Amino acid sequence: MPAMTAKKLCPDALFIKGSHHEYSHYSRIVTQIIAASVPHYEKASIDEFYCDMTGMDKFFGVSAYTQQLREKITKETGLPISYGLSPNKLVSKIATNEAKPNGFLEIPAGKETAFLWPLTIDKIPMAGKQTQQQLHSMGIFTIEQLAHTPIKNLEHVFGKWGHRLWEKAHGIDDNPVESYSEQKSISHENTFNDDSNDLNFLGKELVRLTEKTAFELRQEEKITGCITVKIRYEDFTTVSKQEVIDYSALDNVLLAKVKDLFAKLYKKGKKVRLLGVRFSHLVPMTLQMNLFNNETEKLDLFKTIDNIKNEFGSGVIQKATSLPVSDKKKKQ
Repeated sequence: MPAMTAKKLCPDALFIKGSHHEYSHYSRIVTQIIAASVPHYEKASIDEFYCDMTGMDKFFGVSAYTQQLREKITKETGLPISYGLSPNKLVSKIATNEAKPNGFLEIPAGKETAFLWPLTIDKIPMAGKQTQQQLHSMGIFTIEQLAHTPIKNLEHVFGKWGHRLWEKAHGIDDNPVESYSEQKSISHENTFNDDSNDLNFLGKELVRLTEKTAFELRQEEKITGCITVKIRYEDFTTVSKQEVIDYSALDNVLLAKVKDLFAKLYKKGKKVRLLGVRFSHLVPMTLQMNLFNNETEKLDLFKTIDNIKNEFGSGVIQKATSLPVSDKKKKQ
C-alpha cells in the first residue's frame, strides 16, 4: 500500500527512508552482470528482469547456470535475489514472487498447472482488486477454480480479458522476452526561426522541451536513467552532452539536470540555432517507485496535470517560466 496510507493506519510505525540514488546505482550493476551473462534479456523495471535461456542447455545445465548467476549477483552486490525458472514469462514471474524473499523456484515444462492451481487468484499478474472481486462473486477463489471455469462464462463477464485469464490459469503465455536496449529514447528538439544567444529565451525553450518530453515519458509509463542535451550553433556546429541520472519521470528532477547540462555545454555568447532534449535508458514505471514517498506524491501531481492536458489540450497548463512575457501578462 502507499506509505501515506500505512502511516495513517499505523502512526507509531518506524519508516526507513529509501535511497533513490542507491536503488538506481545497484539496478545498473545488476543490469551489467545480466547483460554479460545471458544471451537475451528484458529489463522489465529497475529491479526486475526476464532472461531467455533458450539454447543454453546445449552448453550448460540451465538450472545450475541460473543458480550460479544468482550467486554471482549476490556476491558482487550483496543484494538478495529471487528468481523463478520456467518455460514462460508468466509462470516465472509468479514463481519469483512465491520464492521471495531471497529464494528460487524451478517449474519444469508440463508442471505449470501443478504449481499454479493451489494458488489464490490474487497471485495472477494484472488481476487487480476489481477483477478479484468479480471472480469472488462468481465463486472463484483459486487459480484451479478459474482454470475449470468455461471460457464463455469468463468472456461474458470480462470480455477478451476473460479468455486471457483462462490462459493464465493454465500457465499459457507466449509473450516473448523483449530485448532491452539502452538506445531506446524519447526526444524533442526545435530549430529556431532566428538564431539566438538570449539566455532568457533559451532557458524558456529548455523548460518547454523538457516538459514536453517528460509528458510523453509518463504517457508511455516509463522512467529515464539518462539525459542528453543537444545544441546546434548558427554555424551548424552541433554538440551534445549526456549524463546518467537516478531513474525518474519528474519534471523538476529532469529539468534541473537539463539546465545543468546546458550550462556545462553552452559556449557563452554564441548564437544557437537548435536545442534538443533526449531521455534514454528507459524502463517501465513500476510500483517500486513507492519506496520514495516524496517522489510518489510529486509523480501523482504530474500525472494529474497530464490527465488535464489529455482532456483539454497540452497548452491548457504550462510552466510560467516557459511562457513569453506577453503570454504571462495574458494569463495574469
